[in-house]
Amino acid sequence: MLFKILILIVFFAVTVGIGIYCRKTATDVNGFVLGGRSVGPWLTAFAYGTSYFSAVIFIGYAGQFGWKYGIASTWIGLGNAFIGSLLAWVVLGRRTRIMTQHLGSATMPEFLGRRFGSKALKIAAAVIVFIFLIPYTASLYNGLSRLFEMAFHVDYTVCVVAMAILTGIYVIAGGYMATAINDFIQGIIMLVGIVLVIAAVLAGKGGLLEAYKSLAAVSDPTVSSMPGAFASFFGPDPVNLLGVVILTSLGTWGLPQMVQKFYAIKSEQAIKKGTIISTLFALIVAGGCYFLGGFGRLFSDEIDIAAGGYDSIIPTMISGLPDILIAITVVLVLSASMSTLSSLVIASSSTLTLDLIKGHLVKDLSEKKQVSIMRVLIVVFIVVSSVIAIVQYKSSVTFIAQLMSVSWGALAGAFLAPFLYGLYMKRTSKVAVWVSYIFGAGIMLLNLLFRSSFPPILQSPINCGAFAMIAGLILVPIISFVTKAPDATLVDSCFACYEEKVLVSAKRALSDKEQ
Repeated sequence: MLFKILILIVFFAVTVGIGIYCRKTATDVNGFVLGGRSVGPWLTAFAYGTSYFSAVIFIGYAGQFGWKYGIASTWIGLGNAFIGSLLAWVVLGRRTRIMTQHLGSATMPEFLGRRFGSKALKIAAAVIVFIFLIPYTASLYNGLSRLFEMAFHVDYTVCVVAMAILTGIYVIAGGYMATAINDFIQGIIMLVGIVLVIAAVLAGKGGLLEAYKSLAAVSDPTVSSMPGAFASFFGPDPVNLLGVVILTSLGTWGLPQMVQKFYAIKSEQAIKKGTIISTLFALIVAGGCYFLGGFGRLFSDEIDIAAGGYDSIIPTMISGLPDILIAITVVLVLSASMSTLSSLVIASSSTLTLDLIKGHLVKDLSEKKQVSIMRVLIVVFIVVSSVIAIVQYKSSVTFIAQLMSVSWGALAGAFLAPFLYGLYMKRTSKVAVWVSYIFGAGIMLLNLLFRSSFPPILQSPINCGAFAMIAGLILVPIISFVTKAPDATLVDSCFACYEEKVLVSAKRALSDKEQ
């Protein structure tokens, strides 16, 4: 126990120290929200990855979907790596960095408002961001508490308060740069930790081949009558598995806290390096989490799903490990949760300050006042999400995965299509963006309130979220071409950034002069 406590003390001291060290970079809005748009590839890639994967993934999703789909749940991690990371960086990274700087936007709502020339679109987007980031944040605390209770026998409320205070300190002090540096350190812990935990858990079951053989022998007639379903290539339920892959992979393209990482990256070369680093990070962390969760049914004699829920699966799997590995696992999940929480509170506070308060509620705000308001809102956001997390836990409202699914589905359903087409398609209209907002956020709210009235396949918030994203990608271009075209002057001004001529060295581009 002393060893575990010492590790936590060192971890907390480093994170807070970095926040204090970076306070000089967080004196204006650009520095506080985007790190001065000068963040290198390693920090950006790790910030993207650690914001992507939290206790929601490690405890909630890995446990639940590993139990449901067996080893085939690894496809979720592969989708996260190649669609949610690699393809996202290739398709969005460069164009996002160029156009957001050209338009002077620091948040998702601010970008959409300026790209489509509408303050109303900006305000609506800011409201959607604030509402749906809260349940996602609450889910982070829930997942972490399971491990702390198992490792330290600490009350859930204490876990929530401690995590909230420590994250708040370094984010308020150092802004985005403190978050990015901490994300890098926390990302290294996640990489090392997941490898060690997988090796230890499988070793406890006789090694990889023996564990796989045992998994092939597991059967559950209520799930599938197919022999060896949980060790098969696509698992017992490939259709619903595909829904999870789409939601957790394509969904990142429309999440404000994720795409905001592209706003801050330093250069063209940084984007290329960051693409590779981010993909490898996701491959190890996400692929490893879901691969580990796929062996959850080997511990069925120790797990009571009816009593503890899916969120108890991963903690049960690691509860028999040596103390040093349990300590590493706790720090691993703590790292993942704090990095995601810091990303969420910066996204939320900057959105409320820049897109709702500035210019609407308060006409004239200096840079210093804007940063001060953001710091206050970070405290408010953390307090509100903490209270919701505690109330949710005490009343046992729902599982972690359901909380996250509603948030991801609403945010990505509302923003994915407008953001993607806004970067690439000049014909995208304001009406189409409104339809995407209303349909994406609306269908998830209806799913939350009237789930039993939905068709069976859409009663799952995961499938419903995936449907909202795909529908948006189809609806936006169709509606754009049958409604009034956007103002040509505004569109040409937005896309002018892609036509700007820049000088590059010969190693980057071949000369067309005759040799």
